[in-house]
Amino acid sequence: MAHARPTLPQTTPATAAPRPPTELTLEERLTLVNTAMTARLDEAAVAYEVNTAHIPTEPVDLADLITSPIDTGPAALPDLYPTPVAALLQRAHHRLLTDGWCKDVLVDENGARCMLGAIRAEAGGDRGLEADAVAVLWDVLRRQFGDDVASVPSVNDAFGSGRVPIRMVDLAAHFADARGL
Repeated sequence: MAHARPTLPQTTPATAAPRPPTELTLEERLTLVNTAMTARLDEAAVAYEVNTAHIPTEPVDLADLITSPIDTGPAALPDLYPTPVAALLQRAHHRLLTDGWCKDVLVDENGARCMLGAIRAEAGGDRGLEADAVAVLWDVLRRQFGDDVASVPSVNDAFGSGRVPIRMVDLAAHFADARGL
């Protein structure tokens, strides 16, 4: 009978499982991207210099390139609307675009105007024409924002920029023209 050797338990040395790579922080990723982009831009600059080295160039006098703009004044306002109220609203819209828009006052220290201030300035003292234009604008504002609108100045002052109020004056000009006012 053959002797069987006793088997010893075979143990392999314990090796730690490889640790998953730790995720980079945002700063580390940005640094890597910045480094890669800087290298690419440097390579592109060298390639540009090499590719254009054979092209003869003459020095440029900046006085030939840089000129000051010619002051032509404000752009002319096209006569789009033949009716008085529509024309007044169109002029008020143009004034808001050229002189600026403001809130909380009719006219601010820089000459910018609110919707009502622009209409009043363009009406030239004609209170009846001014009232008709404000009535059309009021109608447009109620159609756009509902019957809860308190007044033209309240709508004007409700906005942080003039984008919507200026657009409302333009819309009122279109509306007045469509109504023949």
